[in-house]
Amino acid sequence: MAMSEKAQLPPKVQQRILLLQQLQQQLQSLVMRRQQLQLELMEVENALKELEDVGDDVPIYKSVGALLVRTEKAKVVQELQDRREVLKLKIEQVGREEERAREQIEEIRSKLEKELGPGARI
Repeated sequence: MAMSEKAQLPPKVQQRILLLQQLQQQLQSLVMRRQQLQLELMEVENALKELEDVGDDVPIYKSVGALLVRTEKAKVVQELQDRREVLKLKIEQVGREEERAREQIEEIRSKLEKELGPGARI
């Protein structure tokens, strides 16, 4: 929508358009956040899978900042399992936030279409 067209719209419609743009940006951020969490979850699951093939007597090292620190396999497995559960919960939460944002976007689009008339590009 051109700037001159936007200036001619009623303030209420301008507000809805601004809110719609903000919600679209929020949705985009949520999608990116969920994708990052899913990637981290895949890494954790891959690490757990690799540890299944490692004997209990094999030294395990984990990264702590810039250091590699020797640790017990059972401890690392427990930490990874805990992290996996936290990530799953976060992914679920972000997914719900995404859904709410999508619903709000659709609701605002619908209101704008009614206010601007059918065929309006939103």
